[in-house]
Amino acid sequence: MSRSNTRATRPYGSIAIVGALFFIFGFVTWLNGPLISFARLAFDVSETLAFLIPSAFYISYFCLALPSSFILKKTGMKKGMALGLFLMAVGAVVFGQYTTQRVYPGALTGIFVIGAGLAILQTAVNPYISILGPIEGAAQRIAVMGICNKVAGILAPLVIGALVLHGMGDLSAQVAGADAATKEQLLNEFAARIHDPYMLMAGLLALLSVGILFSPLPEIRAEEANAESASSDKTSIFQFPHVWLGALCIFVYVGVEVMAGDAIGTYGQGFGLPLDETKFFTSFTLFGMLAGYVVGLIAIPRFISQERYLSFSAVLGAALAIGAFLTKGYVSVGFVAALGFANAMMWPAIFPLAIQGLGRFTEYGSALLIMGIAGGAVIPQLFVHFKQQHDFQLVFVLLMVPCYLYILFFALRGHNLGHGAAVAANPKPASQHG
Repeated sequence: MSRSNTRATRPYGSIAIVGALFFIFGFVTWLNGPLISFARLAFDVSETLAFLIPSAFYISYFCLALPSSFILKKTGMKKGMALGLFLMAVGAVVFGQYTTQRVYPGALTGIFVIGAGLAILQTAVNPYISILGPIEGAAQRIAVMGICNKVAGILAPLVIGALVLHGMGDLSAQVAGADAATKEQLLNEFAARIHDPYMLMAGLLALLSVGILFSPLPEIRAEEANAESASSDKTSIFQFPHVWLGALCIFVYVGVEVMAGDAIGTYGQGFGLPLDETKFFTSFTLFGMLAGYVVGLIAIPRFISQERYLSFSAVLGAALAIGAFLTKGYVSVGFVAALGFANAMMWPAIFPLAIQGLGRFTEYGSALLIMGIAGGAVIPQLFVHFKQQHDFQLVFVLLMVPCYLYILFFALRGHNLGHGAAVAANPKPASQHG
């Protein structure tokens, strides 16, 4: 049986397995928001240093994505997924151990290793689901993956809140009024709460790594599944400008997604809202994203094309960011949470548009896009830095709106640059994706 036939006869089982992987890395990724508040208290560090949690996580994508493409060329996508899961398990052990000991550099190392494993996993799984079936239907498949991802993201803050972060407001007040010895005892006990959940996570990730190796997932060759006739004579990834523009689009998209998700708690604290409430704000953003995925699945392409929906999402994102700037308190936080709805269908639209027609360069193109996830490290760090000297709402809107405007450019024009001839020759043009 050929590989293409294998993909055609077993798509639903493969989609279910990949959906489980998206659930896993969604759960791990969206722990970062609550971990910012956790790090500030457990390690007794400044807000800027606490934001090194998402920075270490997302910068690992930049460092490991390109090496991941070379690894995947050697191992194939299926074994690459298993390797990524195992590396995540190692990172979970490192983070759990060093956090229990309250060694912040060691904890950040664990976060970086988890991110490195996710870099390998995402470099494999995103193009895999894109080319598991026809590329024209990739946005719908990725949207289903996004639902799995965001359901996990909704659960992650609730689980860590119940197991680890409960009573943070009272504990923070106790620490503030305690003597040095009592303070250390309280913080040591609080930090130790993280150990068992992360050890359990590590065990599950290691088991899943083995499970993937023995799963019925077919091995897919990207050079066969994602090629256009006009790209057959290309000799370098530099001859595909749309993938480079897509990488920048992923950079700004992940930046605004992390700002709306992980940074929303810090944004709410800027209004003086209680810590025991702000730790759950990430879940509100993820509810918005989940709603956005459902609407996208219904609307694309039945009522609106993929590119047009991406344009609409970019305009809506800019409008909501301005709305957050013009309001205060819970209303402003509500605008930020609503950005989840605007952001939901961006990744499902950007990724397949950016890797379309790359053929044998698909793994390298995917790596470039995964490197763009580093935007989740850079843009929130700019926010936490500049808000020390300026109004946090002003800093927020000045960072967010230009990002959404670039996403609008990619939706309207950028995705077509460099392979227009191939698209014109293809009876299924890019405007019909989804």
